[in-house]
Amino acid sequence: MAQQIGALETVVDGGPQVRLRNGFEHPYDDAIAAARTCYSPRVIEADEVTERQRNNIGPLTFQGGHHTVYQHATFEFSLSGISRQLVWCFLHAFPFYNTEQQSQRYVRLDQIRAHVPPALGGEARAVYEASAVRAWAAYRELTRRLTPVTRGILHELWHLDRRKNEAFGKNVAKEAEKKAIETARYVIPISCQTAMVYTVSGLVLHRLRRMAGACDVPDEARDVVGRMVAEVERLDPSFFGAVGEPPLPDEAIPENALAAPGVGDAAALEAFDKSLDGRRSRLVDWGARAPQVVADAVRGVLGRSDLDDAAALALALDPARNPYRLETLNVSTHAPLMRALEHAHYVFRKKLSHSADSQDQRHRMVAGSRPLLSRTVPAHVDVVEPELIRDDPACHAIFREAVEAAWDARARLLALGAAPQHALYVLPNALAVRFEESGSLLHLLHKWTMRTCLNAQREIWDASMDEITQVRAVHPELMRHVGPPCAVRSGRIRPRCTEGSHFCGIPVWRSFPHVERRI
Repeated sequence: MAQQIGALETVVDGGPQVRLRNGFEHPYDDAIAAARTCYSPRVIEADEVTERQRNNIGPLTFQGGHHTVYQHATFEFSLSGISRQLVWCFLHAFPFYNTEQQSQRYVRLDQIRAHVPPALGGEARAVYEASAVRAWAAYRELTRRLTPVTRGILHELWHLDRRKNEAFGKNVAKEAEKKAIETARYVIPISCQTAMVYTVSGLVLHRLRRMAGACDVPDEARDVVGRMVAEVERLDPSFFGAVGEPPLPDEAIPENALAAPGVGDAAALEAFDKSLDGRRSRLVDWGARAPQVVADAVRGVLGRSDLDDAAALALALDPARNPYRLETLNVSTHAPLMRALEHAHYVFRKKLSHSADSQDQRHRMVAGSRPLLSRTVPAHVDVVEPELIRDDPACHAIFREAVEAAWDARARLLALGAAPQHALYVLPNALAVRFEESGSLLHLLHKWTMRTCLNAQREIWDASMDEITQVRAVHPELMRHVGPPCAVRSGRIRPRCTEGSHFCGIPVWRSFPHVERRI
């Protein structure tokens, strides 16, 4: 869409742009050659594959469920003009991908760029576009008002009045603006377009094609995945032409028949919130004997029956005993000793904003059962409000007006006959997401190391602090050496902080977990 707003703003939706940046030259023959290698005394190369083998081995392996041969081929895509909602509910909703995405924390959104469902027309389209314009106006005003607030906090934290370094002062000003836009983005709609480098195996791309309708934005997902498949077919028509299964039709997707119709159950959401007991994340289940089970696993890995539980756990968790804990490269799944931590498992009940959860879900091995928002968002405003906004009366008023306008726009779209998944796009990043999440100590340990750093997003930091506090209460022997990199590395290796020039300026290692976070 293109609508002039005053003299400066333009609402833009150029549609998705998909380009294959890198890929295997002969992915189908490579899969056949991999399959032949299983039954050969040597490795078979792709250029040795015959037409008969393409016709026979390819379908036989795919239909028989021997799909790993299609995992060798890897495809790297450039994706742009896609919505944040598509990324959250589909492209990042499973573990097996790699991506580098444009950050709303660090990239100022100066131009209004939003995905617009092609199905919307007439009055519905006008309502949709006007909603995007209002949201970006609120974003700009919040950025303007929050910048002096964040600058003041950073000046105090970093004692800028005592410093004579002009360059440092300029860095503080830049950091203040970043903190301001990071907070202001909560009013930006989840239709906001983003760009990324997105890499998947050929097997995953087959699955994405099959499952594109099983998400909250099936129209956009099918469009984008269709373009990805078309890019691969230009490279090698056989990779999807010779094998594969078509996209699931709407009537074959169980969620379509089973999920509740209409808007969400407000009473159920209120009950969920009460169950959190004031936390962002609440521990709801764990293995009662986890410390003993982990200790047994350590003894089994090392063949050291002489170790008592405390000594065994120290070998796995204490950075003074286990140098793997000091690695910046996360090698834990490759270390026999560290894999003993897989046997301690924890389940949490969480509530985060859509914006924060978009980062939280990047910890792919800590799985979450996230809701179908098109069926569960209530009729009333349901958001997570950042503290910086809540504590400033003027910013709070702008925020409330913006999110209430977004819910009003959604209600108008639904009344005009828009599909729930299309009306959902107008809701803001602040939209509350409730879900259960679980993981082993091995993967939670990495997550907590990264997300208890003061550079982590505030909501995820709060949730991670909630989690380690509660796990420490039930299994203190497993949590003696948990914290951000600076706390884990303190006294053992330098530099303590792994963030380099992005050091938060606070010696967290001196007091963790007793840390006050102001921004």
